[in-house]
Amino acid sequence: MGAALVALLAGAGARVIVGYRVNRERAEALRRAMQEQFGAQLTFVEGDIADESVRRKYLDAAAAMNAPLAGAAIFPGNPASVKWADLDITALEESLRVNFIGPLLLARELGEAMETAGEGSLVFLGTMQAVAPFDSSMNYAAPKAALLHATRILAKQWRHVRVNCVAPGATQAGMAETSIASGKYDSYVSGGAIPRFGKPEDVARAVRFFLEPHGYATGQVLLVDGGLTLRRDRG
Repeated sequence: MGAALVALLAGAGARVIVGYRVNRERAEALRRAMQEQFGAQLTFVEGDIADESVRRKYLDAAAAMNAPLAGAAIFPGNPASVKWADLDITALEESLRVNFIGPLLLARELGEAMETAGEGSLVFLGTMQAVAPFDSSMNYAAPKAALLHATRILAKQWRHVRVNCVAPGATQAGMAETSIASGKYDSYVSGGAIPRFGKPEDVARAVRFFLEPHGYATGQVLLVDGGLTLRRDRG
């Protein structure tokens, strides 16, 4: 989903800073693709955004652009799949770190920079599991639900920075890809809850909408799930 968003932004001529945690090979493949398709030059930041020194690199990279930071999409996440009986403090703390603490702290620092500049947009990546209860999703959904609430608090707190959240459904990318491949969600298609599984581009277009300059939406959570949470009783 992150790569799909980068492609939309690069294709529109945006100067893009891209973060990744550890997979440098995948990042370099994205760099080559964006150069070949759009002539775009990406700037990379590597590391865990829960780490203060890594968050500082994002601010430094933005400053080096010699232009105001216009927006940020904060995508990190971990499925944190742990059975209820096996859930312990270590699993809970790790999920909170990846799914809530890291994104929130990065949003604070990037958001303050945009607030000072007088305008900007932040977009969090949530999940349908934070909007509607799904079985066995406690360790993942609860921190993401906290992120949804943080979206509204930050939107109220800042005057010049818009803050929104996009919550994907069963999307053929990232964490859901394995579940889709296993057939876990097939009944939602065959039962008519959704016409198809989501694509990375579906999510990327929703995020780009919130990132558009001078937008007029803030404090919103946009489900991009094909109607799954609304009609999942058909699955």
